[in-house]
Amino acid sequence: MSGRASDIIPRDDGENAVQYYGREFWSTENLKFSRPHYRMEKAARIIRRLAQGRERDLLDIGCGPAALMHLLPPTIHYYGIDMAIQEPAPNLIEADVICTPLDFAGKKFDIILAQGLFEYVPDVQSDKFAEIAGILRQGGTFIVTYWNYAHRNTKVYHAHTNIQSFGDFRRDLEQHFRVDRFFPASHNWYHGSPSMRLNQALNMRINLNVPVISRLLGVEYFVLCSPRGSRTGLSG
Repeated sequence: MSGRASDIIPRDDGENAVQYYGREFWSTENLKFSRPHYRMEKAARIIRRLAQGRERDLLDIGCGPAALMHLLPPTIHYYGIDMAIQEPAPNLIEADVICTPLDFAGKKFDIILAQGLFEYVPDVQSDKFAEIAGILRQGGTFIVTYWNYAHRNTKVYHAHTNIQSFGDFRRDLEQHFRVDRFFPASHNWYHGSPSMRLNQALNMRINLNVPVISRLLGVEYFVLCSPRGSRTGLSG
């Protein structure tokens, strides 16, 4: 599948500008995520463990149809930002997160999630990390995912415009956060989320980075970060 040329937007940053897909593309593409998928379910599991039943404010950056909201308990107050909001609501803001500073009416959050986002954020990755750090409460957690381009059978989606090694991605994160943990969302022989139920069930409970094996078979990584000077409470 490819986006229409009219929806490929160049950033006006000089002759080496990177192009990215705009609202017209994502208004259709993010409908694929209207129903919870494996990575979203694992993200919800991580969030519930972090919250431990306490009242928490969560911001989902690149929320798409906000399907994650329905996987979380009412004690987690859900807010979302996306380029193409499907159903407007008071807790959702439509904004181009690449060109617009990340902000939700001046609020700060206990948990901020960006899953499947930074593969599509050309040029401004470090700026976005800085903005997220500015709206994350002290003692809070930033959860981010990033594709493993070193997989044994690397698959690169055509709309990915921010391709780098996981090591480079992590080093940029560390300029703005304390990286507490990282581990693959799943291990799979093929570069895609597991489809068989048994494989999904096993991977859902494994939050480990296995040297060599994870680099070759990890589909994408979860990274749990905290503001400098604090740590997350997730273990196991």
